[in-house]
Amino acid sequence: MAEIKKLSEVVEILNGYAFESKKYVEAGLRIIRIANVQDGVIVDNLPCFYPVNTDVNIEKYKLFENDLLLSLTGNVGRVGILPVHMLPAVLNQRVCCLRPKSQNVSYKYLYYYLLRRCFVEDCIKASKGVAQLNLSTKWLANYPIYIPNISKQEHIISRIEELFSQLDTSVAELKTAKERLRVYRQAVLKEAFEKVKVHIPFGKIIDARLGKMLDKEKNTGNYRKYLRNINVRWFSFDLSDLLEMRIEDDEIEKYSVSHNDLIICEGGEPGRCAVWDKHDSIFYQKALHRVRFLDNSNPKFYMYYLWFSAQTGQLCRYFTGTGIKHLTGQSLSKVVVPKTDRPTQDSIVAEIESRLSVCDSIEKTVETALLQAKALQQSIMKKAFEGRLL
Repeated sequence: MAEIKKLSEVVEILNGYAFESKKYVEAGLRIIRIANVQDGVIVDNLPCFYPVNTDVNIEKYKLFENDLLLSLTGNVGRVGILPVHMLPAVLNQRVCCLRPKSQNVSYKYLYYYLLRRCFVEDCIKASKGVAQLNLSTKWLANYPIYIPNISKQEHIISRIEELFSQLDTSVAELKTAKERLRVYRQAVLKEAFEKVKVHIPFGKIIDARLGKMLDKEKNTGNYRKYLRNINVRWFSFDLSDLLEMRIEDDEIEKYSVSHNDLIICEGGEPGRCAVWDKHDSIFYQKALHRVRFLDNSNPKFYMYYLWFSAQTGQLCRYFTGTGIKHLTGQSLSKVVVPKTDRPTQDSIVAEIESRLSVCDSIEKTVETALLQAKALQQSIMKKAFEGRLL
């Protein structure tokens, strides 16, 4: 007979420990942090390790294969099952471990039950914090969970995984299609730019200027909206969160972006760029290069070339810095670019945009299908726990 129980009645809820980052080592006990707990999976990106010989009571925070882990901060309510290849491992703070108290409760059953979107929504509602959500394990302990007998649990798991397996095949095909589109885009640009045989340093045909330094203490003048690195995407601008800084009237021309200027990121993702196609001007910060051409070049021609160069790894040869990479003005001027007449540039841009628009259309269809697959996963779990999957 099925029962509704508190989560703490069926699992041990274990909190993590605040392992000191200054004591991290190259190899040892893997620390499972909040970043490792993603949507439905435990990832092994940027692994961190702690010494095996430590005065911390490791046994208290030791993890085992198939432990169910849950995020308590930020993207609260994410769950994943710890795989054996990540052991030996210990639990960091702001991640909790849910470990079944008896063999009458399947860890997979709990996993799928908590993987439902409604659980995440309940976690968000129960969390506190503005800038960053924080979920209490006290609330988690009282969370109601439907527990049928173990035979029924296994049946639910079997039906979910059977349908998920079929769905995974379709998702894999969609992801393959996305990868083929990525390769095709590169082929389109490679073919287009191979038509141009002459190459020169970028500095010979451009006037590049960095934007205004943001200094809240020293900057004077009127507050004006400006572009930051984050506002520049590949081929377009995101103007949803523009900030303002003080700019004097005599600095307007010096730090303004005008129609057909090519705006290039100096840091962040160096080289990422877009052409300002608006007739209204805007200001820009020092993290960006404003590029104007000394001849009548088509700025989109070089926008697409920089993207092609970034995708093929050629552009990174001009970056400076060890940790954080930069594309300085001096480096930008050294980037070797194709040079041809304006009619040829216009023709190449038209060809690129025509072929890429087809890619974009297909990719939108693929993305929609992937979202539908995600929604179908939720539908499968909902029906399973409502007893509507035979």
